[in-house]
Amino acid sequence: MEEVAISPEENYRIRQVCIYYYLEDDSMCIIEPKVKNSGLVQGKLMRRHRVPKNVHGDYYHWKDLNVGIDLTIYGRTYRLVNCDSFTKVFLESQGIEVNPPEELVSDPYTEQRQMPVQKRIMPTSPDPFRQFLAYDTKVLRFYAIWDDTNCAFGDHHPCIIHYFLADDTVEVREVHKRNDGRDPFPVLMRRQRLPKIFVDKNKNFPSCVLEITDHEVQEWFSPKDFAIGKTVTLLGRTFFIYDCDKFTQDFYREKYGITDFQPVDVNKKPLEKVPQVIPPYNGFGIPEDSLQNCLSLFPKPPRKDVIKMLENNLKVLRYQVALESPVPEDKNRRFILSYFLADDTISIYEPPVRNSGITGGKYLRRTKVTKPGSTPENPIYYEASDFTIGSTIEVFGHRFIITDADEYVLNYLERNAQSFPAATVQSIRDHFLPRKMVVETTSSGFPKKELDDLIVEVQKELKLQEPFDTRQFHEAFYHCDTEGSGFLDKTRFLTLCDRFNVPTSTILLKKLIDYCSCDEDKVNYRDFLRAFPSDLFPEAEGQGQQLNSQLT
Repeated sequence: MEEVAISPEENYRIRQVCIYYYLEDDSMCIIEPKVKNSGLVQGKLMRRHRVPKNVHGDYYHWKDLNVGIDLTIYGRTYRLVNCDSFTKVFLESQGIEVNPPEELVSDPYTEQRQMPVQKRIMPTSPDPFRQFLAYDTKVLRFYAIWDDTNCAFGDHHPCIIHYFLADDTVEVREVHKRNDGRDPFPVLMRRQRLPKIFVDKNKNFPSCVLEITDHEVQEWFSPKDFAIGKTVTLLGRTFFIYDCDKFTQDFYREKYGITDFQPVDVNKKPLEKVPQVIPPYNGFGIPEDSLQNCLSLFPKPPRKDVIKMLENNLKVLRYQVALESPVPEDKNRRFILSYFLADDTISIYEPPVRNSGITGGKYLRRTKVTKPGSTPENPIYYEASDFTIGSTIEVFGHRFIITDADEYVLNYLERNAQSFPAATVQSIRDHFLPRKMVVETTSSGFPKKELDDLIVEVQKELKLQEPFDTRQFHEAFYHCDTEGSGFLDKTRFLTLCDRFNVPTSTILLKKLIDYCSCDEDKVNYRDFLRAFPSDLFPEAEGQGQQLNSQLT
């Protein structure tokens, strides 16, 4: 118990402390639990040390401590009212009888502060000074929506209406959101008294340019004019109140007896998502590239399969195709169709042919080609599995028939047979089967060295015959091979040889013809022409060139 001599409200105060006694060195310390906003220095009141008992040099021992005794330390008297279970068990084990615990005495001043304060009765007559003292810093907060849709480019603006109870003034603040596109001015209406009803006056008097005085206003806005779900007009602006804070609810519940504070849902319903309609394909570029103009303001190139491009880089499948056309001049035209496995694009090249009257070169630049029947909304492009011998490929209205393929096509299809239909692989195999039979026959019957020796002997024998233009001889064979397969019928083959007076009845030439024959009806004229190089008869070539120049 501590005396208080300077306070008129209390004469003493009760301070509750904890006394700790350490058995290891007979030291003691006193700690007072801290109470928030008590105004007292609390915590450790006495540091840990041996406490003197009297002036004779004796110190306090645990045998001197018990419940229900007064303990004087440095001039202060402490009343021991209770102890913990460990202390009680220890003292009883040492033969000391522990007194029963006493009731903890409370502080009278603390009890007085905890009692509810009686509310003052406010006078009925308006008193601005008393109103200021009673309601200072007390503000009613309402959440409202300012409907500005009647104006051009108007919108619903979320606002907060503050009603200051101290002087009956009103302030309106606009709630800004991030990136809302509005000027960052939070105060929409400054704090002021707002008139509700004006006094009737002469309409010809220009009051719009003058300040509003008290005798011109019949009624000002008051707290009873604001409520949830109510629409109020402040200085020509319409606000719809949909919610308020906790303090405002308590104020209206206590003063006006209102208990219904259910907030109004003002969230806009999500608009129905209009499905995006893709316009029809205009024919420029590929459909994927043109589609990017409909998906974003700044179109980006369509994404590419980078893994596929890296795996199939520089891998090209080449086919020989013929143009299917009713024009007679187009029947003998041959094209090279290249299919790029990296990005599924196709390019067509026409090899130039001398004196054909048609300029060869690039026929179709590298691009994707859609299959006939596919729509621009769902394009289906040609794939490597669609190219078989004899199949028709339609490229932008032109029809091409595949007549031959590169040997790399066969090797690639056989290495990746699991990725292609069996019909595609078998078509290429059947096309290359006669060539393989010729190679097998040659390797079994005629070694390459014997073939070279045979060609040398045939050339020696031909030089003894009448010379002829071997270049025209080559062109005649290639002209007759309309399919470009490298094989001719044996009858046509012998007819061409007789036209150029080639002695096919000699033993060496018969042996060479038998070597180049893959069966009874077909002859591989390409191997046969190896015996007729362009420089075999140089004098005949000069005569042919001179004859051509005269005809020109």
